[in-house]
Amino acid sequence: MGGVAAEREISLRSGQAVTEALQAQGIDATGIDVSNLSQLQQVSEEYDVAFIALHGRWGEDGTVQAILEDLQMPFTGSRMAASAIAMDKLRTKWMWRGADLPTPNFVWVNEHRPLNTENFPLQFPVIVKPVHEGSSIGMQKVDSMPQLQAAVDEAQKFDQEVLIEQWITGREFTCAVLDGEALPLIELKTNNVFYDYEAKYQSNDTQYLCPADLDSGLTESIQKIVLQAFAVVGSDTWGRVDLMLDENNQPWLIELNSVPGMTDHSLVPMAAKAQGIDFQQLVKRILQRAK
Repeated sequence: MGGVAAEREISLRSGQAVTEALQAQGIDATGIDVSNLSQLQQVSEEYDVAFIALHGRWGEDGTVQAILEDLQMPFTGSRMAASAIAMDKLRTKWMWRGADLPTPNFVWVNEHRPLNTENFPLQFPVIVKPVHEGSSIGMQKVDSMPQLQAAVDEAQKFDQEVLIEQWITGREFTCAVLDGEALPLIELKTNNVFYDYEAKYQSNDTQYLCPADLDSGLTESIQKIVLQAFAVVGSDTWGRVDLMLDENNQPWLIELNSVPGMTDHSLVPMAAKAQGIDFQQLVKRILQRAK
């Protein structure tokens, strides 16, 4: 847990919750704040398996996964390649689009590909996102061209590569995946412009409706798309797919989290609970799938 990413504090909270849940079941578990290669080498020498509760870059993007694979230490969750793709919002969308799965239209900019305001192909509003950050860090909704460059400049403080995505007006959902099964959908309702960092981790006004109030046929079709989205990226064991449902009840895939939060505000434990799986059972099932 911990790590070096912008989501470090959330990871520490996730890691502490997981550690306590494992210890409560008599599992000899220790929470370790890791931030470099030598610490990972030491962990591999002293422990049998790593439960990864790292969020963001280095710990969720395939780097730690690659190191642990090389050290031949079993670990939870997705392998290196799927972790790297899932952390990359742009390349995840390319893969989904290649598999003919629904995801909003987008453009991207980087240091070699500046924003083209003359021939901008999307309609406003749009949402601007750093490609490799999580927890909605650096994200902004933009309603007009004059605002766009400033939002891109702000996002590039976090990541040179920036995704500009068509805004979807509608309802916001997330769907957790565990052992090849889509768990009950959660609808997210916030008074903020979107489900941002403040709504996720600080607000007491955010509403979580689980199971979501959708008819069974629509729920099943969304869960089917989510499992396809998970499989296309190559994700393993557990994770979470965020999506929007527009005003015509068309689902749109937004992003995939390969190591979702496991705090008291987190969504995978909430969905698991709605399925009859308590937090201790959840972490044990994830641990048992380590390889």
